[in-house]
Amino acid sequence: MRFLPILLTIAAIPAAFGQATSMPVMPGAPAAAPKPVLTEPNKVVLTIGTFKMTEAQFESLVDSLPAQYQSFARGPQKRQFVESLVQLKLLSTEAEKRGLDKQARVLAQIQFQRENLLAQAMFESVQETLKVDDAAVKSYYAAHLNEYESVKARHILIRVKGAPMPGPEGKPELTDEQALAKAQDIRKKLVAGAKFEDLAKAESDDSGSGAQGGDLGEFKHGMMVPPFEEAAFKQKVGEVGEPVKSPFGYHVILVDEHKSKSLEETRGEIEKTMRPELARKEVEALREKATVTIDDGFFGAAAPAGPGAPPAK
Repeated sequence: MRFLPILLTIAAIPAAFGQATSMPVMPGAPAAAPKPVLTEPNKVVLTIGTFKMTEAQFESLVDSLPAQYQSFARGPQKRQFVESLVQLKLLSTEAEKRGLDKQARVLAQIQFQRENLLAQAMFESVQETLKVDDAAVKSYYAAHLNEYESVKARHILIRVKGAPMPGPEGKPELTDEQALAKAQDIRKKLVAGAKFEDLAKAESDDSGSGAQGGDLGEFKHGMMVPPFEEAAFKQKVGEVGEPVKSPFGYHVILVDEHKSKSLEETRGEIEKTMRPELARKEVEALREKATVTIDDGFFGAAAPAGPGAPPAK
């Protein structure tokens, strides 16, 4: 018998029919599909023996699943999802008929899953309800200013011989001195009133941006090679800077826009970023208050605590 994604069948849906799940979101998982508007919420859309599920109940179940499974349940594989759900319901019902739900092993697993779900619900509740200190938000913002700064710029690249990108076909290879001289000449023309877009199309050895008038779009720190990035973020808007050398050659840069998000614009994003770590600290506080005794001989010695970590009890 072929079951749809074993992680989905065994871990996500056993909490089903109304409970949340503790499944982690897999790297690269798609965002949750938008919740559809219910046209007939009380319409029965699934019947398994005497069990019936309405459209509203199905959507409630899907809402309780992690984002990647919501996309699965509401996407092109919706039918495959419900087929797996039918198998799950049939097997769990049969297991109850045979008394498997009374077995010590199964009861232990059910208890463990219950505690796992409750623990996640508690962790999520802590994240949602804790108050993020305003001073901490300001401190985080000050330490991550670069993340909230972006530049929109154009450039004209004059490639140097031996650069790690191929030059335009038919153009001569330029020495460092020749490339610099050409870049300086282009800058003089621009300062004298030549149109940047026209010179970029005619002279830039970056064929991709050159065809767009040198337009590189908007970028943040870490997206460009260091010499180019440093110059672009320092340069004044609307001014044509002196040629800047990178491994590719010499760049003549025009900054069209330089934006920095304010603290208030980023407050919500910062708080969202900080909440998981603050919640972990709340969990550590619970651990500190609890009386816990662990047999090192049975479980092994505790790992050495990192700087600032609370000592193991």
